[in-house]
Amino acid sequence: MSFSVVIPARYASSRLPGKPLLDIAGKPMIQHVYEQACLSEAQEVIVATDDKRIKEVCEGFDAKVVMTSPDHPSGTDRLEEVVTQLGYYLDDIVVNVQGDEPLIPPRIINQVAHNLAAEQSASIATLCEDIHDIESVVNPNVVKVVFDEKGLASYFSRAPIPWARDHFGGQTDICKKGMPDGVNYYRHIGIYAYRVKFLKAYVKWDPCPLELAECLEQLRALWNGEKIHVSIADEQPPAGVDTQEDLDRVREIIQQREQKG
Repeated sequence: MSFSVVIPARYASSRLPGKPLLDIAGKPMIQHVYEQACLSEAQEVIVATDDKRIKEVCEGFDAKVVMTSPDHPSGTDRLEEVVTQLGYYLDDIVVNVQGDEPLIPPRIINQVAHNLAAEQSASIATLCEDIHDIESVVNPNVVKVVFDEKGLASYFSRAPIPWARDHFGGQTDICKKGMPDGVNYYRHIGIYAYRVKFLKAYVKWDPCPLELAECLEQLRALWNGEKIHVSIADEQPPAGVDTQEDLDRVREIIQQREQKG
């Protein structure tokens, strides 16, 4: 089984402009992401960008770079342009690794790719982790997922799903009720493996009502009858970099790792 990794990297960021190029322990963030991806079993690791500054920096550490259109509405659309430019086959598997995850474990890159290869009925594979606190269950920034006994996703939502009716009842402040017994909650982890033939279909579909309501593009796949395989991550990935506080935290973690050798 072979797969490739594509790392979409945009210069624009409302909270951290030029985010992929921000320094972490003497290297740009995108280099840390690239090096983590290269530790996976991927046959090829590619940075996809629409910015020449990112291209030049990535070529400086010998990364393969594909320039893409600046007009893509999502990273998934950017991936489709990459696989088209490179002439990938329809059955090829591509893992999307976000360019702001410098601590991503190579182990989960391998996991999501192997899961998709094993589940022939699925067009996408992704990961999740257990939720143990009620605050995360009700937090709309924490995307929840429910899936069947075969690991195929039923739905993704920002709402508390499943709704434990007998535990929560009509309570408006469900945090007061705490976690229900015997009900599992899972947080979706935003790493995806795709079959190329899915990517080519996806870019032809209009956004669906569920996707627009929840602001979750993976719902477009479910809306169009595609199957998404979900499994619990073999290793919990550290959070990515969205804010200055995130950047400071990651800098400290990597500095401590380097000091320990």
